[in-house]
Amino acid sequence: MNPIISITIGLSMAVFSTQLFAQESANSSHASPYAGFETRAIKSLSEADIEELRRGGGWGLALPAELNGVPGPAHLLELKNEMGLSPEQIAAIEEIFTEMQAEATMFGEQLIAAEQAIEEAFVSGNLGDDRLRVLIEDAETARANLRFVHLSRHLLTPPLLTEDQIVLYKTLRGYGSDPCTNVPEGHDADKWRQHNGCE
Repeated sequence: MNPIISITIGLSMAVFSTQLFAQESANSSHASPYAGFETRAIKSLSEADIEELRRGGGWGLALPAELNGVPGPAHLLELKNEMGLSPEQIAAIEEIFTEMQAEATMFGEQLIAAEQAIEEAFVSGNLGDDRLRVLIEDAETARANLRFVHLSRHLLTPPLLTEDQIVLYKTLRGYGSDPCTNVPEGHDADKWRQHNGCE
């Protein structure tokens, strides 16, 4: 084969490969991280979100309390045996939890309904700035009320606990110390390390 033809073919293949690679890169960089969300009934909430809201779950709304050493009633009840909570402590925490869950369920339903209203407004196409602002304010009011319910109940638990119990709570939850080297007594070390993402 003629060397000039070989070089021309080689260069053409290189240019074509580069263009193909560039096109594939461009296509993949346009993919949305939200791909698949379009099939959700309420685009802003996953099925797991809706389940969590309907059961009065925390939905991560109380992280400022939880991660700053202010225990939540749900986790205290889960750890009542490991923490050695007294019957009186358990009864008081159960009362806080029951009230919290009832209110959280109510505000969770309000948030779901508000997000559904936003969804329906966009589907209908009959939406202006004023109506959109009202819909967003409704959703954010429900979210704020829900967050208040969870955070405020964290404030009620420390007076019921001893300092040692709060320290133990933080350790059992894996906060403040290296959970990979400090496995709480009574826990399976391998499962604990796996749960906490240790190597």
